[in-house]
Amino acid sequence: MGIYEELGLTPVVNADARWTGLGGSLMAPAVLDAMRSAAEHYIDINALQRAAGARIAQLTNNEAAYVSANATAGIVISVLACITRGDELSIGRLPDAPHGRNEILVHSGHRIPFDPAIRLGCGRIVQFGNAYHTSELEMRAAFTERTAAVFYVAGSHVLGALSLEETSRIAHEHGVPVIVDAAAQLPPRNNLWHFTKNDGADLVIFSGGKDLGGPQASGLIVGSAELVRACQLVGPPSPHWPRALKTGKEEIAGLVRAVELYMERDEAAYLAGLDAVVDGWIERFSRMDGVTASRLVPNLDGQPTPRVLVTIDSAIVGAQASDLAASLASGRPSIRVGASGPDSLYLTPETLQPGQEKIIADQLAALIAAGRG
Repeated sequence: MGIYEELGLTPVVNADARWTGLGGSLMAPAVLDAMRSAAEHYIDINALQRAAGARIAQLTNNEAAYVSANATAGIVISVLACITRGDELSIGRLPDAPHGRNEILVHSGHRIPFDPAIRLGCGRIVQFGNAYHTSELEMRAAFTERTAAVFYVAGSHVLGALSLEETSRIAHEHGVPVIVDAAAQLPPRNNLWHFTKNDGADLVIFSGGKDLGGPQASGLIVGSAELVRACQLVGPPSPHWPRALKTGKEEIAGLVRAVELYMERDEAAYLAGLDAVVDGWIERFSRMDGVTASRLVPNLDGQPTPRVLVTIDSAIVGAQASDLAASLASGRPSIRVGASGPDSLYLTPETLQPGQEKIIADQLAALIAAGRG
């Protein structure tokens, strides 16, 4: 019996997304082994951060890297790094910003539910442009002597902004760094260095607990050696403002191993496997009366991975898609699917273990047949 069963809980088959509320992602045995090995000894955490950062930077073709407690913690620490620039007197004065330089410029179209992390990082959000279109002139007009950084949200699902390359060029003309929230922007793997090497970003943040397959409570900051050093000075284990965002030795070690495995993965074969699952779902559900199934790319957060939209004609099936989703969630195993209103639901293959795609198809097909009956 596993820990969840001991606690009276039912493990979930996740066909929705790598949501934090569903446990992020699953870790490979080698990642768990690295975490277990790290847990068996004391270590100088600052030295571990430097060594882990050097290894990850080498693997990802970046100047430097830092392991945070998660991607949102990475935003907090990155903002603090840009405000303090590694000056220890400024770090000691937090949450007061040195010389009042705490404004973080954000495209209007890049306001997201996670941007309160900017304020946790002692930044004041200054919004420019609008959700549909932003001009270079509007961005230039937003800079003042109090501007500490530009915050940019990566992904094809985000609209109304200048390109990251344009944003970086304008910001650098003003002597201001660019922070990129790329929490869910893997795959493709080359995003680990594309945003810094090709688009000019100074700090880029990824979730460790999504496609990287690392610990859920881990995040990755990559970028300029100077600003990553500032992250190390202001971030845990230092006793300063973001001390509550502590990263354990186990998470640091686990993320190193996860990145190593990620760089070794055959990405083309992985994506082909996702396509095969989606093709199988579409073929099966398209044969059922009252059901249509179609491929959607990009995925929820703009990743170039497929998912399926299953639409139910309740007049034929005798049940709405929302009813079917509720029944799947309450079953054993508990199957979670993506919500898309009363008539449709999403199925995502990238969160599944081998064989679970058939379990999902069988359970959903059985519910559709029961509804018709």
